[in-house]
Amino acid sequence: MVDSQGAPAGGPDHLLGEPGQPVFYFDLGSPEAYLAAERVLSALPEVAEWQPVLAAALPGPPAAVDRDLIEVRAAQRGLMTVRWPARWPPETALAMRVATFAKQTGRTVAFAQAAFRQCFAAGRDLGDQDTVLLAAAACELHPAAVLKGSGLRSVATRLEQATAAAAAAGVLRVPAVRAGDEVFHGDGGLEAAAEALRGRAAAAG
Repeated sequence: MVDSQGAPAGGPDHLLGEPGQPVFYFDLGSPEAYLAAERVLSALPEVAEWQPVLAAALPGPPAAVDRDLIEVRAAQRGLMTVRWPARWPPETALAMRVATFAKQTGRTVAFAQAAFRQCFAAGRDLGDQDTVLLAAAACELHPAAVLKGSGLRSVATRLEQATAAAAAAGVLRVPAVRAGDEVFHGDGGLEAAAEALRGRAAAAG
């Protein structure tokens, strides 16, 4: 079940990963991942697992940021006017650890979308603890639990391991969707991923 903004309603959900489930890889500092995150739940014919990864540690070159194109696409999709954070590229180390911590409680989608919106719709600095806690509050994560959890070495290790696993699976940059053995990159890759998933379902049925 999802709310009107596309985030899971309530607490622990079914987005923690199942065999054969497509995977949506994102880094909260990527504006293209923000655009993809706003429509991935509706664009794919299957519910994807949301996996935070560190874009800087992926093997491909970082995607160039075309601010004008990001702003046009956001407007075309009825999203709030893009407001760019003053610090660029944004500092997302804390936010990405919190996203990894949120994944343990089934709140990955809710936190990620809230954090993306704080960054690219409100223009807030994700390197600011208060900004991250605002996003966490939107998905009912307690501030004390967030700060404690995000500081655990095990959480940082889990994020590093997830990034390494993504690279091993063929993820070069974010956003990306893995469907079976295929990886589709970029916001525009959602349509190709959807087609691949529909073809896989047809072949299995």
